[in-house]
Amino acid sequence: MSSVVVAYFPILIFMVIAVALAVVMVAMPLIVAPKKPDAEKLGAYECGFEAFGDARGKFDVRFYLVAILFIIFDLEVAFLFPWAVSLSGIGLFGFWSMMVFLGLLTIGFIYEWKKGALEWE
Repeated sequence: MSSVVVAYFPILIFMVIAVALAVVMVAMPLIVAPKKPDAEKLGAYECGFEAFGDARGKFDVRFYLVAILFIIFDLEVAFLFPWAVSLSGIGLFGFWSMMVFLGLLTIGFIYEWKKGALEWE
């Protein structure tokens, strides 16, 4: 039992130092930073006009649709990179499997295009 404690002791020390450092990094700005708001700090940010309405307002469904389409095609790239790196090792089966995947993805893209999902109006 003693050897297990000795083996995990460096990990315990590391975790204590990490938690202490995190607490210090969060607390230091509260202690050191000046709290003098001025007109420029409280004014409009980069958008150039004052904020209006509630930040929890409803968004148009097109924003969500664009986000979902981005995630779908971003995942396609996530699958393509490891496939391209290991292409020499997976042979023809791996190549044609990816071609089927890309074909299905292209059919889905054409369907979205025909349905007008990419139109912003």
